[in-house]
Amino acid sequence: MTVIRLLLVDDDPLVRAGLSFMLGGADDVEIVGEAADGAEAEALVDRTRPDVVLMDIRMPGVDGLTATERLRGRADAPQVVVLTTFHADEQVLRALRAGAAGFVLKDTPPAQILDAVRRVAAGDPVLSPAVTRRLMAHAAGTAAGTRRTRARARIATLNDREREVAVAVGRGLANAAVAAELYMSVPTVKTHVSRILAKLDLDNRVQIALLAYDAGLLDEHLDDE
Repeated sequence: MTVIRLLLVDDDPLVRAGLSFMLGGADDVEIVGEAADGAEAEALVDRTRPDVVLMDIRMPGVDGLTATERLRGRADAPQVVVLTTFHADEQVLRALRAGAAGFVLKDTPPAQILDAVRRVAAGDPVLSPAVTRRLMAHAAGTAAGTRRTRARARIATLNDREREVAVAVGRGLANAAVAAELYMSVPTVKTHVSRILAKLDLDNRVQIALLAYDAGLLDEHLDDE
């Protein structure tokens, strides 16, 4: 059994204690440290080498957004899950664009938070199709003009099949669902996703979703769903 090394970052000691109690009891999770702000988190990452960081966004000193950007810029970057009280806050969007693998709400049931940690550690994003639609709607006002032009230029580097996969990923579909919809095997989907990430210089599937939306590729699908 592979044990997931988890770092908790929140300025509220009661929140950290609750998360540690809820998550630390799992056989496959080891709480390797707790931090009260982003600066402390960066130092602990150096010492503890976590696989996943559960990161609060709003903290005094170095906030979670800044810490996420710094951590994801490292060569050995841990996965980051944003912990927030907001469903579609602009700071959450910025964290996702910076490379966070998804987000969970602070009132999420413990079992679902644990599932999110496991999924991110396994390389899967923590965004359901419903959450994806909310985020895209929230981002609509910031996705026009220059951002759309740049996004379309980047998407243009993909071939037709990669573009189809990018749209499916943007809709929040898992690999198996993408495979069924596009009539390909799951390993082939994974290969296409890897190529998309490499071609577009992206960190994860969440960033594919945001770029696909910025380019206008999801408008028709979001209207239909």
